[in-house]
Amino acid sequence: MTSSAKAQTTYLALSGSDLPRWKDVVPGGRHVEHPGRERRSIYLDTDERDLRRWGCILGYRTPGPGGEAGWELIVPGTLGTELHVTSSDSNVVPDELTAAVAGLAGGKPLRRSVTLGIGEERHEWYDRKDRLIARIGVETVSATVIGAVAGIERWQQIHVDIGSKASKKQRSGIAAALAGTEPVPKRSELDRALAAVDADPNRATPVAEGSSPHRVLGPYLDTQIQVIGAGDVWLRRGLDPIHPVRIAIRRLRSALRVFHDLFESSEAIWLDTELAWYAGLLGHVRDRQVQRARFAVALETLPPELVMGPVATRIDTDLHADQRRRLDEVSRTLDSDRYRTLLVTLGRWRAQPPLTEVADGERIVVKATRRAERKADKWVRAAADGGDEEALHRAHKAAKRARCATEVATPLLGRRQVKRNTARYRNIQQVLGEHQDSAAATDLLREFGARAGTTPGENGFTFGLLYGLEIRSAERTRRDVAGLAT
Repeated sequence: MTSSAKAQTTYLALSGSDLPRWKDVVPGGRHVEHPGRERRSIYLDTDERDLRRWGCILGYRTPGPGGEAGWELIVPGTLGTELHVTSSDSNVVPDELTAAVAGLAGGKPLRRSVTLGIGEERHEWYDRKDRLIARIGVETVSATVIGAVAGIERWQQIHVDIGSKASKKQRSGIAAALAGTEPVPKRSELDRALAAVDADPNRATPVAEGSSPHRVLGPYLDTQIQVIGAGDVWLRRGLDPIHPVRIAIRRLRSALRVFHDLFESSEAIWLDTELAWYAGLLGHVRDRQVQRARFAVALETLPPELVMGPVATRIDTDLHADQRRRLDEVSRTLDSDRYRTLLVTLGRWRAQPPLTEVADGERIVVKATRRAERKADKWVRAAADGGDEEALHRAHKAAKRARCATEVATPLLGRRQVKRNTARYRNIQQVLGEHQDSAAATDLLREFGARAGTTPGENGFTFGLLYGLEIRSAERTRRDVAGLAT
């Protein structure tokens, strides 16, 4: 039995549509009918559909004969989460799942939002040589939507594969059978059910064709916000999303700063302030992670005779303890009113970012990108000319923003230019980031060395040696900075 079917096409037939007897659809073919199976699903959400706003799915599935019933949680994105918990009880949500989505739900209670019943049947037709002519799968869906606006929806989804051996007459027969349906894009039954009774909270309001802020900035903002939301789920599960979440916050804040003319001012300023606060909490954790790894590498490069005393243990124990304290502070923050307000606001920005409507938005995006690049180049030159720590810090921040601006404006700039500029600002970030890490390391080593000198069984020699190596590293970085201005 062979098949060379084309890509599947899905058709939609609303309740009451006059559909044919499927076995009579393909003339001249051997018909095979496969008995269907019944699938049932229950989906939970808040009354305001907060989980849906984040693209998150929490539900109970009964897949039918041979399947395993249970709860599942799906959070999309690069930090996506998929959890499956086998269970025969559709009334009790496992604690680990409710805890994981507590932030995305805004601390609100979860209730049944949608129930789905899906009956399946499949029809296949073969020619005399047992080659596939066509395959049609029919799903009969009954959806009950519960909420402020409730309703019961019924429809049929018809999935059609036509094999390469189908004759013109057979193709015509299939087309005639589908005359009362319409082709539709691939879409989940849950989305279709909710769209029938309320607006999609993930769908931005329509904008003018010539308005580029929504087209250019919208997807970029949404990607960063999605990472922050998914990171919340990771944190509540005891996982570590610190680094990617900080990057997403940095990119989001850079977009707010660089393209400030395209945002409603008061909302953008408030969000920037709150993101800076949250990034600061995460930054304390990340700093300890970076320094622990940095010192571990540095100690591995030293000859054993130069490592005097329990240096590695002292560094890792103290920094890990501080990292743990900082992470506990982040965990407590997740249930604070301030953080919850931030997360709710980010969810709202996914649906409707407060972007201004301007006729020349494309020009403004490009102009703001050029301005960010000039500012970065100015501060890099100042740092290369022997600038102080403040100049180095400003150059580092400006390079991050210029890189962000280039990424946002990619659809409006030439690919070659985007690639060149992105590589340049990434290199500046790496060089200046190394200098920043080195400066932080010298401060810590000074503290470790001072304590070791007064602690029995410890010796400050190795800390002093590491301190000297960091000073040399900082000097090399300053020399490297001189080459960045060219």
